[in-house]
Amino acid sequence: MIALDLSRLLSRAGRGTPTGIDRVELAYAEHLIATGAPACFTALSASGGLGLLQRQAAEQFVAAIGAAWRGGLDPVQQNREVRRIARQARVALLASRQRALVAQLRTGGAPPVYLLVSHQHLEKRRLIARLKERSRARFICLIHDLIPIEFPEYAKPGQAAHHLSRIETAAQFADALIVNSAVTRDALQPHLDGAGRVPPVLVAPFGVDLPAAPIDRPPPFDRPYFVYVSTIEARKNHLLLLNLWRRLATELGDRAPLLVLVGQRGWETENVVDMLDRCPSLKGAVVEHNAMADADMVPLLKGAKALLLPSFAEGFGFPLIEALELGVPALCSDIAALRETGGAVPDFLDPLDGPGWQLAILEYAAPGSPRRAAQLARLSRWEPPSWEHHFAIVDRFIADVTAAPACA
Repeated sequence: MIALDLSRLLSRAGRGTPTGIDRVELAYAEHLIATGAPACFTALSASGGLGLLQRQAAEQFVAAIGAAWRGGLDPVQQNREVRRIARQARVALLASRQRALVAQLRTGGAPPVYLLVSHQHLEKRRLIARLKERSRARFICLIHDLIPIEFPEYAKPGQAAHHLSRIETAAQFADALIVNSAVTRDALQPHLDGAGRVPPVLVAPFGVDLPAAPIDRPPPFDRPYFVYVSTIEARKNHLLLLNLWRRLATELGDRAPLLVLVGQRGWETENVVDMLDRCPSLKGAVVEHNAMADADMVPLLKGAKALLLPSFAEGFGFPLIEALELGVPALCSDIAALRETGGAVPDFLDPLDGPGWQLAILEYAAPGSPRRAAQLARLSRWEPPSWEHHFAIVDRFIADVTAAPACA
């Protein structure tokens, strides 16, 4: 029996655009439901305990939020329905107690599994320890990155200590861990060594699940454009692009390519927001979408000259594999995680090399660009990661963990 924690998804009800972590938790829930695996769903209640979600309500919620994020219907109505189902689930959680979850976990013969694939409440070590003790469950968690610890300057104040508490909890209590890249595994290893434990760690790259774009949808713009899909936050390096586009717009006017930003405005981004809201040169040169369903994002990406990804730090890089899966070239920061995810396909540039980025953007925007054509040739030989492969190795991994003695 696997108990998948849906606390993250419930907290995201009504959000128009999912983050990478949101997509992962959704994919795990949909996988368990579709395969009919012996599973139940849990979440943190308002009282601070883990409760058992009613199975039908959990399935309805997963279906509703997946449909809302993928789009194609009325987004206002869909998000209203997601919030309604989430409210009902939260009310039911208040009446649930951990003993119901424990009883459900102990129904099978093999050791049960408590599976947490987001970082949500991973710092609550007493909660996790108590569940393990009472249910005899194996605790398996997925670590997406250690960026707040490695780059605290890009995190909210206090987030580095908060995330360190999460990682220490995983190092102390996890019977096994899943990571999205070798980069994340290597960053995690010193914390496991420090805890004096050797739980197995599986590197399992994520897949892509994007809807097909309508064949007859026209290009969204009548001039070349580039897309950056990301929450607007300091480590994503939007400021580099905005300064470049101010220069391009000033020098080229209407002949400058467009920059399309897709993502919510995050924290401590006053300089970026000031430029977006108040810089006259960027009016008409930069288009911002704070929320966009997948059904709209797919044709937007497919028409772009390239995806731009100038970030300073990443754990995996979801937008990169989404773009490459759609046959769209990418210009990326030359950092280890993006090299691991993109392989030899993208053009990689130093995230501080403004002239290099400007040159690449202009070359990719040019008609019949040889540089863009060279990447498309590399892209034609690229093998995309898939959720099918991800879950094939994860399912075997979980089976092996439950068959082996518990990690000391």
